[in-house]
Amino acid sequence: SCDASQLCNCSSMGLDFIPPGLTAKITVLNLAHNRIKHVRSQDLQQAVNLRALLLQSNEISSIDEDSFWSLAKLELLDLSNNSLAHLSPVWFGHLFSLQHLHLQGNSYRDLGQGSPFSGLRNLSSLHLGNRRFSVIRQGNFEGIELLHKLWIDGSNLSQYEQGSLKSIKEINHMIINLRNSNIFSEIVRDLLHSVTWLEVTEIKLPVEQKSLVVQNSTRPFRIQKLTFKEAFFTDQTISRAILLLKEITSLKELEANNCMLEGKGRWNTDEIKKTGQSSVETVTIIKIMIQNFHLFFDLDGMESQINKLKRLTIASSNVFMVPCKLARSFSSLLYLDFHNNLLVNNRLDETICKGSWPSLQTLNLSQNSLKSLEQTAKYISRLPKLNNLDISQNNFGEIPDVCEWPKTLKYLNLSGTQIPKVTTCIPPTLEVLDISANNLKEFGLQLPFLKELYLTRNQLKTLPGAAPIPNLVALSVRRNRLNSFSKEEFESFKRMELLDASDNNFICSCEFLSFIHQEAGIARVLVGWPDKYVCDSPLAVRGAQVGAVHLSLLECHRSLVVSLICVLVFLVILLLVAVGYKYHVVWYLRMTWAWLQAKRKPKRAPPKDVCYDAFVSYSENDSDWVENTMVRELEQACPPFRLCLHKRDFVPGKWIVDNIIDSIEKSRKTLFVLSEHFVQSEWCKYELDFSHFRLFDENNDAAILILLEPIPSKAIPKRFCKLRKIMNTKTYLEWPAGEEQQQVFWENLKEALKS
Repeated sequence: SCDASQLCNCSSMGLDFIPPGLTAKITVLNLAHNRIKHVRSQDLQQAVNLRALLLQSNEISSIDEDSFWSLAKLELLDLSNNSLAHLSPVWFGHLFSLQHLHLQGNSYRDLGQGSPFSGLRNLSSLHLGNRRFSVIRQGNFEGIELLHKLWIDGSNLSQYEQGSLKSIKEINHMIINLRNSNIFSEIVRDLLHSVTWLEVTEIKLPVEQKSLVVQNSTRPFRIQKLTFKEAFFTDQTISRAILLLKEITSLKELEANNCMLEGKGRWNTDEIKKTGQSSVETVTIIKIMIQNFHLFFDLDGMESQINKLKRLTIASSNVFMVPCKLARSFSSLLYLDFHNNLLVNNRLDETICKGSWPSLQTLNLSQNSLKSLEQTAKYISRLPKLNNLDISQNNFGEIPDVCEWPKTLKYLNLSGTQIPKVTTCIPPTLEVLDISANNLKEFGLQLPFLKELYLTRNQLKTLPGAAPIPNLVALSVRRNRLNSFSKEEFESFKRMELLDASDNNFICSCEFLSFIHQEAGIARVLVGWPDKYVCDSPLAVRGAQVGAVHLSLLECHRSLVVSLICVLVFLVILLLVAVGYKYHVVWYLRMTWAWLQAKRKPKRAPPKDVCYDAFVSYSENDSDWVENTMVRELEQACPPFRLCLHKRDFVPGKWIVDNIIDSIEKSRKTLFVLSEHFVQSEWCKYELDFSHFRLFDENNDAAILILLEPIPSKAIPKRFCKLRKIMNTKTYLEWPAGEEQQQVFWENLKEALKS
C-alpha cells in the first residue's frame, strides 16, 4: 500500500497487528482505524527512516518499552483514541526529532510522577488528555521549553498542582477543555508569562472575587489573546471577569465564540469605571446566545472601557441597535463588524448617529435586514473617515439615482443586494467595487479611480466597457452569460493584470479561439486558466477546455466554404447549360420524354388512323430530288401512293418531335433517303431514332432505305449507331445513274411500299 514517495496507507484494513516486513524505505506509515492492541519491540525496528507514524483509533493498550527506539527521525507520532492506561517516558526517550505528539482520547488518569516528555527537545505541538484525565502534577512538563501548540482535554480535571505548566517557557497557542473554574484560575496564573494565546472551552466562570486574581505576579505578562468557546456567563461573572482581566495588562484581544450569557446587561459599571481603562484593543463576539436579548440594557456606564478599543466584531448575535451615547464613546475604533444581525434602517439612524464612531475606517453590515440603500448611504455618510464598507446580502431591491456617501469611501461591497441595475448612486471615489450576485445585465458606470471590479454571478453577456474605468487592474466576471471576448475588448483594458472569466458558457468560435491561441500573455492574466474555461458550443467540443480546442478549416471558414461550393455548383450548372446548348441536350431530353410517352402507346395504330403509305425522312439538302422526282413518281403512279412530308403535312404549331412521332405512327412504311447530308442532319437522326424502336422492336419490314449516293460505313458518325445497325441488317435500294436502271428502281420501290 505504498506510493512512490514511500507513503504507506494501511488504514481501515482490519489489522490486528503491525504488519511485518517494514523496511528502511518507508517514510510515512498510516495504520489508523484498525484493531491493533499491542506494539511489539520488533514491529518497527527496521523502519529507521520513518518520519510519520499514525496509530490513532486502534485498541492499543500496551507498548513495549523499546518499540520506538529505532525511530530517531520520527517527526509525527499519533497515538490518540486508543486504550493506553498510562504513559511511559521510556517510549519517547529516543525520539530526538519528534515535533508533533498526539496522546488525547486514551484512558490514562495522569501523566505519572515525572515527565514523559523530558527527552523531546524538538517538540512543537502536544495533544493530551481525555474524559478520565483528572490530575496534572508538578514536573509533568519538565524538559519542554517551547511549544507552538498545547491542547489539553481536561473536561474532568479535578486537581492541578500550582506551577505545573510554569516549566514551559513559551507556548504560542494553548487550548484547554475545562469545566472546573477554580483550576482555571490556577492555570491562568501559571500561564501569564508563557502563553501568547489561551483558548478555553466549556468553562463556567465563577462569581467569587478570589478567583482569577492575579496575585504576586511579576510583569510584563506574555498573554495577548484570550478565547472562550462554549462558555457560560452571567451578569455577575461578566463584571468580575472584566475587573480581573484588566489586571492582565498584556491582554490585547478578547474573543467569545458560541457562548451563552444569562442576564440583561446589569453590570457593575461603577466599579469597572474606577479601576481604569482596559488594555484590550480587539473584541470578537460570534454567535452569543442571550435569552431575552430584546430586554438587554444599553450598557450605560461602559464608555470608559471602550474608548481605546480599535477592532470590534459582534456577529450572529441578534444585535438590532447600538445606543447613540455608547456609539460616540468608541472614539478609537477603526474596525466594526456587525454581520449577520438584525439591524434595520429605522434603527440605523440611532446606531450611526452624528458624532458616533469618529475614527471608523472599516464597517461590515452584511447579512442584516436593511431595506433602503438611500437611507443606509445617508446614515453611513456621517462617518467622516470610512473607506471600507460591506453592506452585502441586504435586500435593498431598488437603487436610487443619487446617494450620499462618505467622501473617503474607497471600498464598497454591494453583492447579493438584489439591485436590478447600477446608477450614479455608486460613489465615483471607489477603488474597489463588488456587485456580484445581482442579476445585472450591463455595467457602464464612470468610475475613474476604480482598480478592482467584481461582477461574479450576474447576467452579463459582454465585458464592461474599458473607457469609463481606465485604471482597472482586476476584473471578475465569473459565472455570467459571457460567450466570448475579443482581442479588442481584452486590450482595451490597458492596466489589466487579473481577469476572472471562468465558469462561463463559451462559444468556441474561430475568432475567439484564434485570439486565445495567439495571445501570449493570456495565461498570466486569466484566473483559473485553463481548467475553468470550457466550451459550451459547438456541440462537438462541448466540455473541452478552451485552450485545447482547435477547429478545422471547414469549421472555421464555413461561410467561405459554402460560398465556394455555391460558386462551383453555379459554374458546373453554367457549364452543363453551355454543353447542353451546344449539343442540343435539351432536345435530346425532350426527345427521350416523347420516346418514353410513345413507348406507352399501343405498338400499332388502329387501321382507321393510318393515313399515309409512307413517311419520308430526308435531309433538306436532298429536298429537290425528293420533292421533284420521288414524290411526282410515286404520287402520280396508278394507283397513287400517299406520302407524308414534313414540309407539307406536319401540323403547324405542334412540337416537331410530336409531329415526327405522329407521322411515323400514321404511316405504313418509313422511307429513309440516305446521303452524306442525311448523316449530317440532327433531325434525320431524331426521325431515325423514333422509327427504330417503333419499327424494329415489332420485327417487321416497315423501314425502306434509299441510298441516294454511296456512303462508306466508316463515314457514318458514331452517333448514327441506329443507321449503322439498319444498314447491316436491312436490304436497301440504291439510286442508279442510268434511266433504264432507274425504271427498275421505281418498280422495286413501289413493290416495297405495297408489301
